Amino acid sequence: MEKNNRSIRIECPKLLLTGNESDLQWLIGSPFFPPLTIISTFRCIHSNSSGPDFPKESEEIRTLLLKGFDVIGALIVGKSDPEKTAARAVEAARKLKKLLTGTTKLENEETIGAVADPDTGDIRFFLSETESSTSFELVYPVSYGDNPEKFVWESGCLLLCQLPIKLPVCYPVNKPSDAEIIFSRAIEAVIAKFKDPNVVYLVEASNRASFDVVQPVILRGSELDFDAAVANIELLDEAAHISNKKLLRCAHFCLKSKSTSQLFSAENADIIQISVLLNRSEKSPKCGAPAVEYFPAMDETRLLIVDFELEVLCYAVQGIPLMHAISKLIIPGLIDQLISMKKMNLPYLLTQHPELHPYHFCPPGIAHPVTVIYELNYGETEMKQVDARRSLHLRLGLPFDRPLLRIANSLDLSIKSRSSNCSTRKGSSLLKDVHIGIPSSGVSGGNVSLVQGSYEYYHYLQDGFDDSGWGCAYRSLQTIVSWFRLQHYSSVDVPSHREIQQSLVDIGDKDPAFIGSREWIGAIELSFVLDKLLGVSCKVINIRSGSELPEKCRELALHFETQGTPIMIGGGVLAYTFLGVDYNEATGECAFLILDPHYTGSDDVKKIVNGGWCGWKKSVDSKGKSFFLQDKFYNLLLPQRPNMV
Repeated sequence: MEKNNRSIRIECPKLLLTGNESDLQWLIGSPFFPPLTIISTFRCIHSNSSGPDFPKESEEIRTLLLKGFDVIGALIVGKSDPEKTAARAVEAARKLKKLLTGTTKLENEETIGAVADPDTGDIRFFLSETESSTSFELVYPVSYGDNPEKFVWESGCLLLCQLPIKLPVCYPVNKPSDAEIIFSRAIEAVIAKFKDPNVVYLVEASNRASFDVVQPVILRGSELDFDAAVANIELLDEAAHISNKKLLRCAHFCLKSKSTSQLFSAENADIIQISVLLNRSEKSPKCGAPAVEYFPAMDETRLLIVDFELEVLCYAVQGIPLMHAISKLIIPGLIDQLISMKKMNLPYLLTQHPELHPYHFCPPGIAHPVTVIYELNYGETEMKQVDARRSLHLRLGLPFDRPLLRIANSLDLSIKSRSSNCSTRKGSSLLKDVHIGIPSSGVSGGNVSLVQGSYEYYHYLQDGFDDSGWGCAYRSLQTIVSWFRLQHYSSVDVPSHREIQQSLVDIGDKDPAFIGSREWIGAIELSFVLDKLLGVSCKVINIRSGSELPEKCRELALHFETQGTPIMIGGGVLAYTFLGVDYNEATGECAFLILDPHYTGSDDVKKIVNGGWCGWKKSVDSKGKSFFLQDKFYNLLLPQRPNMV
């Protein structure tokens, strides 16, 4: 049956489609978005012959998915009867939702069942309006948003609650098996405290401009509403004049005006900080001394202290009242994260406790953050951590040769000071990605292949170091190393000229007298340094003359499309950094995007681009002049991206 008065809206860059029959993906939406809006998809990665392993799936997705987002349906890749396949998808989505919400019945919740053809990729969307409904209605049209980040963050904000807990557990020495039961009861007691009438939630803005100060607000447990469903919460608009603090909108703590040029993203979102306090003394008209209760142990006992570092991140729209943001997002988030950490601690309760810490990521292709709990007892390169990240990459549809979920890539949620509506960022002051926005190459009908990710521009005379006339290859190497740092493949500092020379001496390529000299280096030396400092291997292409360089365009384009790293080219006494190629395969016309390390001026992007220090260069220009020397051989250094997560 078709349903024409509704439509599916897809606000994610892609659906995680594969050609595998019966591949199952969970469709993610939000009660704050219009119905039937899909914001992302998570792949089902735990299944057996009978179908999805729902307990495992729910446990992982409960941690991964921020409160403020929900599973709203499922998609199955298959060629069998579409309506029957959609029914299977709906049934699976409802089973998962029940486990995630801890309910046995879903009240009048619409659920999407989508069916994708593995050959064509065409998707048909069906809707089941209630759990008791037996009919599935085909929904169309399907519209795709062109700016998912703006859709999510234009009226959205983040709620952050950081809560360290030291949980004491006393158990009888002669009966250590009781430790798990006592530990579980202690966790239940903590959970009960979150809803205690005497608990206090302190709400503050964590990223306000200094001239736009908003006083913190205190809400008590007795003022919260735990009964209203998120979907039924009335969102308040800007015109609402609220005197009751518990009905204040989240927008009260968000920036009132933002730059039109500001990027919409999780990194730039307003963050509302929520702290949990416990009022133990309450209000009393009488003065009294503190009281201590003594509970003697009947048997010899041992004391365990279990540390928890809770850090809950939630998504909300700015119109939601604070009381609902805390009761329906923050508190359930704290409870779920505490239970997840409890399960991870249980097997090691009487031995070494795992050091657990939540991290939040916003990987490419996903417009909202996800939360991951990492065990810090293991290094990031140990197989247990690598396997955990590989599993996450599989679920989120991320490539397996990009370290997108390493700790260095997590969102920085520290207190930010905003001035002139710009967030301050820690890190290097060097120019980044100076090629963005430069004029086109002029190649007619060419295909452009560019460096992937960010890099820093290193050139002559930087850092007060005079390397003019001899340091161009060193500067190209520094730019390449910065790329590996900014993509989080390495935390090694960008080496100085002296450190580069020391590396070549250490491996026996140069004599000790080389250190501190002004000797040139070339592509081969760069490959040695990248291997020693970063463990990066390189491919070297030799050409006998600059006139042969256009013949390598296809190979260079493939490099930028598959590896995406900057390329160093050295010939004669000059070295440059290639950032891309524009190549017309039919005509052979081509141009090279060159970052020139010979620049000696100030770090002014306009000056650099207008002066041609970063720009497209044709092998032979319109006047017949060759950019690359005809009587010199050249080496091209193509660093290979490490295959790692």
